[in-house]
Amino acid sequence: MKICFATNNKNKIREVKAALGKEIEILSLEEIGCKEELPETGDTLEHNAFQKAQYVKEHFNVECFADDTGLEVDALEGEPGVYSGRYAGEPRSDERNIDLLLKKLENSSIRKARFKTVIALLIGDDKYKFEGVAEGEILKERTGTGGFGYDPIFRPTGFSKSFAELSLEKKNEISHRGKAVRALIDFLNQV
Repeated sequence: MKICFATNNKNKIREVKAALGKEIEILSLEEIGCKEELPETGDTLEHNAFQKAQYVKEHFNVECFADDTGLEVDALEGEPGVYSGRYAGEPRSDERNIDLLLKKLENSSIRKARFKTVIALLIGDDKYKFEGVAEGEILKERTGTGGFGYDPIFRPTGFSKSFAELSLEKKNEISHRGKAVRALIDFLNQV
């Protein structure tokens, strides 16, 4: 089966391809000829995921799925949430986003947080949603060089290392995106 993953984020594509294995061939936006930035104007992860998938389905007529992921920090009442990728403004920058988050938390002892991923799948005329959550805490400084986004400052519950210190395989096993992708795979294998 071939299906488009509606994202320009090469790190996300690499993670999802590693999780999917060989049963399903993932096409990137580049491979289907989509060069434009996908719309992402919703105020929820679910809205953004479906908005991106719908755009690709309508304009390129391919089966596709899209995701949106947010980091929710308890001490910041759920920030940055749906705005995680552009938390520090434009142009998007993982480094600036981390700097801003750490600055906002510098006087807080409450470090509990979670990553949440919503995947929207469009096949034929049908729509499906899959979710994954990874609980953890925000570290006081960056550790590790792997991963992307907030990975260097997020330590998942039950681990002594940040997402950026874990192997891609281990991260996929326990991460929010890994959980959502496994639910997607289980569904696609039944189709």
